[in-house]
Order: sequence, then structure tokens, then C-alpha cells
Amino acid sequence: MTNTPPYPVGMPPYPTAPSPDPTGHPYHRLDRATGRHRWWRSSVGTLLMAVAYVVLVLVLAVVSYVLGTALGAPELPDGGADLGPVGNTAMDLVSIAIALPLVLLATLWPARRPVGTVSSVTGRLRIGWLGWCLLAGLPPILLLTVTAFLLPGESGESDTWVGWRSFLAALAVLAVLVPLQAAAEEYVFRGWLIQAVGAFLRSPWLVVVPQAVLFAAAHGWGTRWGFLGLLVNGLVMGLLTIRTGGLEAAIALHVLNNLLAFGASAAVVDGLVSDETAADAPWQLALAAMATDLLYAAIVLWLARRRKPQRLSAPAPPPTPYPGPARTA
Repeated sequence: MTNTPPYPVGMPPYPTAPSPDPTGHPYHRLDRATGRHRWWRSSVGTLLMAVAYVVLVLVLAVVSYVLGTALGAPELPDGGADLGPVGNTAMDLVSIAIALPLVLLATLWPARRPVGTVSSVTGRLRIGWLGWCLLAGLPPILLLTVTAFLLPGESGESDTWVGWRSFLAALAVLAVLVPLQAAAEEYVFRGWLIQAVGAFLRSPWLVVVPQAVLFAAAHGWGTRWGFLGLLVNGLVMGLLTIRTGGLEAAIALHVLNNLLAFGASAAVVDGLVSDETAADAPWQLALAAMATDLLYAAIVLWLARRRKPQRLSAPAPPPTPYPGPARTA
């Protein structure tokens, strides 16, 4: 009985599969986790998302105009239909929320990853952890509410109660659309952009900078303090996303903050008519918002040490060696 060697004498051994990452990948490096990364995928995905978003916004504007015409709504200065404070606000929120499915489609192609990888390192949105983050956001948001209430209002601002019927109707619309709008912004900036840049850079400190600048710029230029407040928010939420392994923490604070802002506006006559954003915040409110972000981050990190949410993707399975030739007698 003789055994033949597993490969011909004088020939190199059969190749083996590449060694997997033994520890998994952090959130910002998930584009590297599948082995399908190519330098052009994130750029093409970003371009396709931008083009598709512009097209969808134009379609939404046409739908809004047709609906307004059918309802006999007056015309806005920009030529659109005036659907009233709640209707116009709803259209504005929807125009942002439509970015969410575009991010998921771009993750499928051209990124060629499961859509859940943009949510967290587990491949899904972690509902339990999202709930804990919502609870963590209540104390900082309460602090911001009290601070905003104590600040003097600008002259000409309305403080007339809108009435329970109008307020509750507006609140119902906001409760449905604000979470979608806030989540869409997080999936674009803290999700897609962080992972697109993270495919090339390892350092979390460098990865979070581009999306934070773009996030602040997307809100328009109001005041220097307002821009700085948005920049700090983008940096803190970006680092928190990487540190906790997913978008849940950023989504939770964004939803709570926007529900507070829109809810307060809906409570007074013509409050939803204002086109001001966080970029227009005075220095006092911008400082309070930055303190809110830092306090929230401290609470979430404390919770993360106790709840231990998954921070890295699951390690790749060990490679399967190529079988050698069958032994012969």
C-alpha cells in the first residue's frame, strides 16, 4: 500500500482561501466585510442616489401641485401649491424621507451588501437598543426644552395657542413623518457616507469629519453658532455610531429633537410656517444643543458599558481548504 502525496511532487501546494478577519469589522469598515469592495462602488452609489433623489423631489413637487390644484389651494411665491401649514410641513418631511429607500437600494447595488449592514454591525436595526437610546435621550432633551423655553423669543414670533384640535391633528402627522425624516438623514450621513469614507480610511476620527461638514451644510447657512452646533452634532453622532456599532443612538436623539422642535412649532399659530432650521440658532441655543449632544453621548456610552451592544460584525467563517487528490493503493 502506498500513499500518493496530496499534490504532485515538485509542484506548489493547492492554494487556500484568503484568511478571514478573526475579529470582525467596526461599523465604518463594513463595506470591507463582504470582500466585494471596489474603489468605485461608493462613488457610483453616491452619484446614483443624488440623481435619483433630485428626480423623486421633482416628482413629489408635481404631485403636490396637482393635489393642490385639485383642492383649489392657493399658489405659493415659488409656484407650488399652498397645502396649509401642516400639509406643507408634511411635504417637506416626505421630501427628506424619500432618501431612506435610496440608501438601502444603493447598499444592495452598487455596494453589493445586505441592506441591514447600513443599520448596524448585526445586519439589522436593533430595536431593543434603539429603545434604550430613546430613554437615554429624554433627560438631555428635557434640558434643551427648558433652556429653549427660558431664552427670550425674537420679536414678531407668535405665541398664540393654536387650539387642541389643530395641535393634535398636526401632532398625528408629525408622529408618523418625523421619525422617517430623521432616520433618512441618519442613514444618509451617519450611515452611507460614514461607510463610504470608512472603506478607505481606518481612523474613526477622520471618517466622521466629511459627513459632519456635509450634514451642517445641508441645513443651510444661518448663523456661525448654528453651523457650529450642527457640526458638533454630526461629529458626536458619527463617533457614537461607530462606538456602538449602529445608527440606533443617532436616530433616537434625532427623532426626539425633531419631534420637540416641530411639536413646539405646531403648538402656536403659524409656527409651522417658519422656514428656520437649527442652522439659524442663536449662540445660547446652539451652546445648549451642543451640551445636549455631549450629555446624551455620555449617557449612551454608560449604557453601552452595561448593555454591551455588539460593536463588531461577526467574524468570517474559517476558509475551506481545497481537497487534495484521493489516495490510491
